[in-house]
Amino acid sequence: MLRRDVLTGLMALAASPAIAQSTPAGEPGLQLGNATPFDPTFVLEKARALASEPYSEPTRIPAAWTEISYDDYVSIWFDGRNALWHDNPDTPLKVDVFAPGLYYPHPVDIAVVEGNSARPVAFDMAVFDKTDKFPDLPIDDTLGYSGLRLRAELETPGIHTEFAVFQGASYFRAIGTGDVYGISARGLAIDTAEPDGEEFPQFRAFWIESPTPGSDTFVLHALLDSPSCSGAYRFTITHGQPLVMSVEATVFPREDMTHGGIGPLSSMFQFDETNRDRFSDFRPAVHDSDGLLVHNGAGETIWRPLANPKTLQISAFRDENPQGFGLMQRARTFGDFADLFALYHRRPGLWVEPGEGWGTGAVTLIEIPTDDEIYDNIVAYWRPDGGLTAGQEHKMSYRLIWGDDSAFGTGLRVLNTRIGDAFETGIIVAIDFEDDPALPDDLGSVERLIRSSAGEVDGGILQRNPETGGVRLAFKFIPGDADLIEFRAQLRLDGAPLSETWLYRWTP
Repeated sequence: MLRRDVLTGLMALAASPAIAQSTPAGEPGLQLGNATPFDPTFVLEKARALASEPYSEPTRIPAAWTEISYDDYVSIWFDGRNALWHDNPDTPLKVDVFAPGLYYPHPVDIAVVEGNSARPVAFDMAVFDKTDKFPDLPIDDTLGYSGLRLRAELETPGIHTEFAVFQGASYFRAIGTGDVYGISARGLAIDTAEPDGEEFPQFRAFWIESPTPGSDTFVLHALLDSPSCSGAYRFTITHGQPLVMSVEATVFPREDMTHGGIGPLSSMFQFDETNRDRFSDFRPAVHDSDGLLVHNGAGETIWRPLANPKTLQISAFRDENPQGFGLMQRARTFGDFADLFALYHRRPGLWVEPGEGWGTGAVTLIEIPTDDEIYDNIVAYWRPDGGLTAGQEHKMSYRLIWGDDSAFGTGLRVLNTRIGDAFETGIIVAIDFEDDPALPDDLGSVERLIRSSAGEVDGGILQRNPETGGVRLAFKFIPGDADLIEFRAQLRLDGAPLSETWLYRWTP
């Protein structure tokens, strides 16, 4: 998928005239069908019933709709004047829908919940505007919306700005106020990076609870389905900086799922100061996320800078009852990227915080080679030991926090990692740590812990960095004939951790 084009299209659509205060004559608005009963167990029971039956492929829209170009797809867009609750000034939420086609061959059902009933949102081509370049495509009863977008008054009264999008398989993305789209989340990952290929579950239907006047919190239910399992999801979304999603999920496996990923995140990392020499680009860095952050069950905080390897890399960080993990964007200034278009410095990090003990397993990091920023090539998730067993209900809860990572983990944070050839022989690694009152004036009292799995490594030096106010740990290593080296570094004071634990996998 050309992710950068799609995200750019979303941002452009967000800036479209979607904030008029009344629906003009001739604008149909999204229409609701007849009410049917709905209660808190409704989606759960539907998922349970689905899992008891053989998997059935979802409806596909006509092939002509999926054969259009990207330029065709962005020439049709939702008219925000038709949004749900557009004409109700007391309703703090506006909901848009997306057209079918291109990367989205399966329609999703959308309904509005009011009290103990739900009313479906009827499909209507009239809620979209289009240019004369949009092709003449067949219209039949297989068509439906491909996803939905949530908007609210985030910064300016009367201006409803988008803060979350659910579209494509079980993908969704959100932003804290002031951020721009980058990293995505998913409902579930199945067989990621397995030789036989990955299975992509899909959200088949959504139910949006009618919002409470004056509230900044909204509830969305979703039904997930795939050949391996079904699932019921409840998202409680509070916009702001950061944006917080509380997720309650119950998964019903149809078959034993030995490789299931909980809280999966998808992002992009092409290059930064660790591999800058591989890319000819006017920008100093290109990425949506620059590191994996883990606060493990033992209380240790791990920072693993991301890599764009030449071959697929899979890393597993064994743990028991992790306190949280996430893909973060610590580069937060314009000068870190110098990109006026992509605005990478405004991309949020995404933190996963378990709501209960998740037992034993591994925070799993997948790094896929890429030469282009348009592709997501980074995946992270929790892989529980034993997988997900058929015939059992697997309940889980967690929070997704979209913003920066300053509130997560303990110890001096790693601000940046730089890697390059030494002046004569070997390779230099420079790790910048943030300033903090806990950092003593006498750096001689700070212990430098540096470990490697191969090669020759010196003891490093520790210096103040006048630019950051913190300190830089720099060391040199000679890889010899090693084709992979695992590094571990940390600052310690009086025998206790002073900084995060820095981990890195080096390959030639």
